[in-house]
Amino acid sequence: MTRAQQTLSIFALVASVYIALFLGYIPVPAKVQDEIVPVLPFWSLVTLGAYLLFKLGWGVFTFNDVPEAHKELMAEIQQAQKELRAKGVEVD
Repeated sequence: MTRAQQTLSIFALVASVYIALFLGYIPVPAKVQDEIVPVLPFWSLVTLGAYLLFKLGWGVFTFNDVPEAHKELMAEIQQAQKELRAKGVEVD
């Protein structure tokens, strides 16, 4: 099973469970049915966005903790500066 098929299978499973909850096929207390189930999709989008922003921020925060990647990036920057100077572009 490819990664895309696995992701689509999980999405289909979650969507079917949500639809069953929303339509009342799965019995839950009335307060949960009226107040929580309708906002689950919005809550999941906000949670996913917060998680992705955290992962992005953590990656930026810990970038200097990866010395090999830092050295490689600095070497690429120096190479680009040399190439630009050879073409007559002023680089600081």
